[in-house]
Formats: sequence, C-alpha cells, structure tokens
Amino acid sequence: MVRALERAGFTVARISGSHHVLRHLDGRTVVVPVHAGRDIAKGTLRNILAIIGMGAEELPEAALSLRRVCRSRAHAPSSPE
Repeated sequence: MVRALERAGFTVARISGSHHVLRHLDGRTVVVPVHAGRDIAKGTLRNILAIIGMGAEELPEAALSLRRVCRSRAHAPSSPE
C-alpha cells in the first residue's frame, strides 16, 4: 500500500511504530498501518482511499488488497453462537 501511494505522489514523512505517515505535495496526509504478513482491514483500506480521494480503480494495488481481504473474510469460519 505504501508503494502504491508513493507512485501516486505521496512520500513517507515519518514513521511512528508500525504506522507510516505519508504526505502529498498538495497537503493531503494519510496514516497507513504496516504489519508484516497481514493485510490491511477492509474498512481501513476504504478509509485510506477516501482520505486520499481515490477509488480502488485508481490505485491498482489497493484494489487487489481489497479483493483479497473480502475473499479471506468470506471464507473465514464463523464462530458458533
């Protein structure tokens, strides 16, 4: 996700723990969680896309991540109630 944002003109301004803060020249700022081996949660990904003002179609990597997250959650076993 960080690479896709960098290709879209964002640069890493700073890193705080496992969160990368990226800024665009036009002033947009977004925080991206970076956890090795884990996908970004669907809601978090949608929020990042909303903050930067892009759709998943405009950021191909994000679209792939969103589809992967949706698929993995659809196949996850449900917990008994």
